Amino acid sequence: MKTTLSLFCCSLSLLFCFYLPRGSLSAGVDRCKLPPRGWNSYDSFCWTISEDDFLKSAKVVAKYLKSHGYEYVVLDYLWYRRLVPGAYTDSLGFDVIDQWGRMVPAPDRWPSAKSGSGFAEVAKEVHSLGLKFGIHVMRGLSRQAFDANTPILDINTGRAYEESGREWRAQDIGIKERSCAWMPHGFMSVNTSLPAGRAFLSSLYHQYAEWGVDFIKHDCVFGDDFNLEEITYVSGLLKKFDRPILYSLSPGTSVTPTMAKELKGLANMYRVTGDDWDSWGDVASHFDVARDFAKAEMVPGEGLLGSSWPDLDMLPLGWLTDAGANQGPHRQCNLTLDEQRTQMTLWSMARSPLMFGGDVRQIDETTYKLITNPTLLEINDYSSNNMEFPYVTGKILGPARNHLMRRSKISMLKRVNNHHTRVVGVTSCKDPNANGWSVESLGQYHEQICWRKEDEQLNREPLCLYKRKPLLASSDCQQMWKLSSNATLRSSYSGLCARVKQVKANDVRTSGVRSWIATGRQGEIYVAFFNLNVEKTLISAKLSDMAKVLPGRNLEDKADCKGREVWSGQRYEAVADSLEMVVDKHGCALFTLNCS
Repeated sequence: MKTTLSLFCCSLSLLFCFYLPRGSLSAGVDRCKLPPRGWNSYDSFCWTISEDDFLKSAKVVAKYLKSHGYEYVVLDYLWYRRLVPGAYTDSLGFDVIDQWGRMVPAPDRWPSAKSGSGFAEVAKEVHSLGLKFGIHVMRGLSRQAFDANTPILDINTGRAYEESGREWRAQDIGIKERSCAWMPHGFMSVNTSLPAGRAFLSSLYHQYAEWGVDFIKHDCVFGDDFNLEEITYVSGLLKKFDRPILYSLSPGTSVTPTMAKELKGLANMYRVTGDDWDSWGDVASHFDVARDFAKAEMVPGEGLLGSSWPDLDMLPLGWLTDAGANQGPHRQCNLTLDEQRTQMTLWSMARSPLMFGGDVRQIDETTYKLITNPTLLEINDYSSNNMEFPYVTGKILGPARNHLMRRSKISMLKRVNNHHTRVVGVTSCKDPNANGWSVESLGQYHEQICWRKEDEQLNREPLCLYKRKPLLASSDCQQMWKLSSNATLRSSYSGLCARVKQVKANDVRTSGVRSWIATGRQGEIYVAFFNLNVEKTLISAKLSDMAKVLPGRNLEDKADCKGREVWSGQRYEAVADSLEMVVDKHGCALFTLNCS
């Protein structure tokens, strides 16, 4: 039985290692085997950065950050858009394209591209600094090329692509109803089942190869805009080239471990959250997703020509701009120092790629010391057995607030609120949590689709959706949904399935305490305490509980442990039974222990 439902469409960053056909890079660490590290222009410049600002930033990265493993300088989106009145993030008609419908650098911002060489001169300058050059690209085909109906380049002949006795053009391959949800006037999918569609993608990536690009951040092909066909084709295409490059897909809205497992062997890094900005709510929201991917044993996972890494997004620290702004860096990071340490510590313990987003030209000493902290970078590169540690106790300190909190089996304390609400999201159709939909009659002529999973057990009314009523609020592209016999509701747009999640109503801020644990390559143990409360909290953990999650470590029989706490510098000469520290609001403690 199948029924259809009319629905509005919605919108991860992913990295592949592949090879490009020309040139060589300076020797360095193979970051296909380690979490990638570098600088990205988005958090500080949005889309407005110029060639002069970019190269000045690259020189700072080479001088001060390269020795700490920051080897990529990545130009984020809309480098092809002219910076003129009327142009903004989703404007139409301001982009520079070549005769084949491919994006090329806007010459008013990138003067070295006026000769027609694209980013070749910029890449050459970046390589001379011992760094690697990256760019952001979007899915498929631009709306501007589609409207102009540009011909498609056949890279084998250097002429327009021909098949079945005719020349193929942009409107033959573009799928206008599959436009990017967060940039509907910008880009759309191409039909990869057509040889002409594949020829267009081939012409794009051969152009990036000719420019000397080392890192491609590919947007709008995962998460809510999952397009496994394009990902798979691009992955296979790029494997044919002959020098390594990282390939990045973004953002990670609605991504789950189940969905990400469909990328096995295809990717080296994938975004698992939406955009992260400098607010405490954004930082706190990463604890659960980082835990879930570690629990799914995907840190690292099997990637293309190396490992794959769940990516918690860039680090918005230092001097920043605002999301979607038409201006460069103009303000300081809104996070407190404690909150910045919490973010950097969680990203390192979870072994997320570290992509600094602040303006490196104006980096301050505090931010510099934070993102180059040797203990954090050692953990990020080489630690193992990384996981959330569930056995931790917290005691809030303050007037009338001395009460004990215990976390067990990764339960999390939140602001008191017993009311729940249900929200509709998307997930992989292979996710067992997607099965729960059924059709119900509303009379002779009307039907509704209802989610009954969990509702019958909780003795409450099911969440129901009426046919032809929008299910997910988003932009202006409409899609159809089909209810299948296995009780899944599948989108014809993305191939993803709808599911219902239970969330606490009005649960604005998480609280309580969290902890992570990992082991080092010299046998050391790393333990991080995180205080999500708005008050100082005494956090403690027993060595015997650490033994429960680190099998083979003799921590139960009065182990003799020594170590230090990174942020305070406090040294511990004898840790026999437990570890404890008072942690400030939204702050963290990071311990390095050596136990015999």
